[in-house]
Amino acid sequence: MGKVEIESLEQLKQAFQKLPGIGPRSAERLAFHILRSDRQEAARLADAIIAVKDRVIHCSTCFNLTETDPCNLCSTANRDHTQVWVVEQPKDVIALEQTGLVRGVYHVLMGHIAPLDGIEPGDLTIDALMNRVKSQGVTEVILATNPTIEGDGTALYLESLLADTSVKVTRLARGLAVGSQLEYASLGMLEAAIRGRT
Repeated sequence: MGKVEIESLEQLKQAFQKLPGIGPRSAERLAFHILRSDRQEAARLADAIIAVKDRVIHCSTCFNLTETDPCNLCSTANRDHTQVWVVEQPKDVIALEQTGLVRGVYHVLMGHIAPLDGIEPGDLTIDALMNRVKSQGVTEVILATNPTIEGDGTALYLESLLADTSVKVTRLARGLAVGSQLEYASLGMLEAAIRGRT
């Protein structure tokens, strides 16, 4: 049997496959969903994609995503600007903000140090962080990098840079998840929980 191929539909499927986590089957489902949608819904999706590309920028202070510079978190007076939470990516800001517990401001590194992938300290926003610490009255830096080898390595590097300042440097606690059981915890989780006990 011959293969039925509609060029525009194939192009749409190929475009969806370039998105992270989208394989051929998911791309096909998304493409057929768009095909079944009315033109206005498809146009809204296209307009939303174009708007994100046209309007979203990085804040010149913290490097978070924003449509205004500085971003609303950096320009809000009721945030504690002496406390800077250092994260790897803008999505980490979203996760921390959802807790409602962060009163400080953020600094987004735009990644982590990973020499094997060719990502060196100079590829991140570390210089901008150090300038903030030295010039903006920062008293505490909370290193909220991911609990991975790269995240821990990045945090250790930042700790060494900040050791020459008077700034208090802290890390997020880690260990056992709420509701978990000791028998199912990995050795790494148990070690972190024991070392970070309060």
